Amino acid sequence: MTAIFTDPRPGSWGRSGVKRGLTVAPSTRVVENDEFGAFARRILAAHGRRVASGDIEGLRDLDALGRAWERAMHAAVEGLRAEGFSWAEIGDRLGISRQATHQRWGSPGVPHQPHQETD
Repeated sequence: MTAIFTDPRPGSWGRSGVKRGLTVAPSTRVVENDEFGAFARRILAAHGRRVASGDIEGLRDLDALGRAWERAMHAAVEGLRAEGFSWAEIGDRLGISRQATHQRWGSPGVPHQPHQETD
């Protein structure tokens, strides 16, 4: 025996058999770069405060975030260069010279490694 479900409101069931009133429409909200960047900065700052308050185990994760940031910057700069942006345009957005931008991110596929002091 097959059950047939009916709704007194016409058109409340979609073609897929899903009741429209119970289905959440997909979000069309676009997160802008400024909002997304601010969110990422808040998370990073909170992680730093957590480590500073005595969570020494989180120090390694915070360092890994720094390395991930450097890889992300390298990928972003490589992508911008592939899109035709100049070293001067990229450096201008970062507040550094074109030479400094090229020196830091000019080697393809090799993230910049900051100088490390030895004890």
